[in-house]
Amino acid sequence: MSLTTVSTAPATAGTSYTDLEALRRQDPELAEILVAEAARQADAIQLVAAENFTSPAVLTALGSPLANKYAEGYPGARHHGGCELVDVAERLAVDRAKALFGAEHANVQAHSGSSAVLAAYAALLRPGDTVLAMGLPYGGHLTHGSPANFSGRWFDFVGYGVDAESGLIDHEEVRALARAHRPKAIVCGSISYPRHLDYAAFREIADDVGAYLIADAAHPMGLIAGGAAPSPVPYADVVCATTHKVLRGPRGGLLLCGAHLAERIDRAVFPFTQGGAQMHTIAAKAVAFGEASTPVFTAYAHQVVANARALAGGLAAAGFGIATGGTDTHLVLADPSPLGAGAREARGRLAAAGIILDTCVLPDGDTRGLRLGTAAVTTQGMAGPEMARLADLLASAVRERPGVREEVRELVGRFPPYPA
Repeated sequence: MSLTTVSTAPATAGTSYTDLEALRRQDPELAEILVAEAARQADAIQLVAAENFTSPAVLTALGSPLANKYAEGYPGARHHGGCELVDVAERLAVDRAKALFGAEHANVQAHSGSSAVLAAYAALLRPGDTVLAMGLPYGGHLTHGSPANFSGRWFDFVGYGVDAESGLIDHEEVRALARAHRPKAIVCGSISYPRHLDYAAFREIADDVGAYLIADAAHPMGLIAGGAAPSPVPYADVVCATTHKVLRGPRGGLLLCGAHLAERIDRAVFPFTQGGAQMHTIAAKAVAFGEASTPVFTAYAHQVVANARALAGGLAAAGFGIATGGTDTHLVLADPSPLGAGAREARGRLAAAGIILDTCVLPDGDTRGLRLGTAAVTTQGMAGPEMARLADLLASAVRERPGVREEVRELVGRFPPYPA
C-alpha cells in the first residue's frame, strides 16, 4: 500500500495535512505498525469473508478532519454548533443509501453491524420478547441470541437451523417454529450461509404469526448494491447491514426501513444506543455508496460471485467438501477433512502459506470447516484463472506441499491491492 501525502484542493493555510509522514515524526513506533500491516495485507491472499480493500477515496475520508467534529443528533438538529458541513455530508450519505437500495429511510450513524442490529431490536422489541433467528450452531451471528451477547441476555431467542444433508434452510421448519413460539420478530441472515435467502418466504411466515421481519444483510449487502443478490428491502421491516465486506466501504453499520419506522429507528440509534456520530466514517460511507452506484461496481459484484463459484468448483475438484454443493454469493464453505486435516489445523497450515481465512460451523452443526470470501481478491483484479490457481494453492497448503508460500507471494505480487 502506498501511504502518501493527502491535501485538500485548493490547499490553503491550515487545510493541508499528511498521514504517514506526520505519524512517523510523532510516533515512529506506531507508524511502523501501519507500514507492517499494509505489507502483510499485500503479501498474502486475503480470503476472510468479512474483509475487503477500500478505495483510496474511502481511506481519505476516514483520515480527514471530519474526525474532529462532534455531532450528536441528526442533520438540522444537532446538540453541538459548527455542524453545517457535516450535516451536508450525512445528508449525502443518507440520500445515496436510499437511492442505492431503494429504501424510504436510511440511518448511516450505526458504528457497526452489531450496533445496527441492537438499534433494530431496541426500536421493535422489549426485553423478554421472543425472537426467531438462525441458531449459532448453524451460522447465526452473535447478535442472533448468543448468551454472551446483549441479544441472548435481553431476549428469548429460538433458533432455526438448516438441513444437515443439503445445508439449506427448511422454511417449513421455520414456519413450524414460528407458529409454536409466536415470536415478536423473525431474523433472517447468517454469517456463513452461501445461498440467497428467500425473503418473500420469510415475509410470509412473519405475516402468518404477526411478527416483525428483520433482515441481517451484513454479508450480502454489497452484492445487493451491485444487483448480484436479491434485496430484502421490499420484504423486511428493517434491514441491518455493514458497510464494509463486499460493499467495500469503511467499517460501520447501516439501517434501512420504511418511512413509518424512520423515527423509531433513528431514536433507537441516537440517543438510545449511541452518542455522537463518527462523521469521518459517515463521509467515507457516502463515498462508498457513490462508488457502489456505478456500472463498474455492478460488474465487480457479479465478478465476486463468479469468482466464488469458480473457487468452490476448484476446491471440490481438489478434494474439499463444499457445503450446499456450491454458492450463490461471495461465501464458500469448505470441509478440509477429506484432505486429512481438521478446520483449525488447516487454517494454521494455510496461514503459514500466506492464505488468510476463517473457520466456521458446517451445516451439520457439529463440525467446523473453512469459510472463504472472494470480495478482496476480486477487488485486486483476480478472476477465473486465478481462482483455479487459488484452489490448487489451498489444497497444496493443507497437504503441506513445500514451496506454497513462495507461490502465494508470486501470485499476489501480480495483483497489489493498492498499486503504487
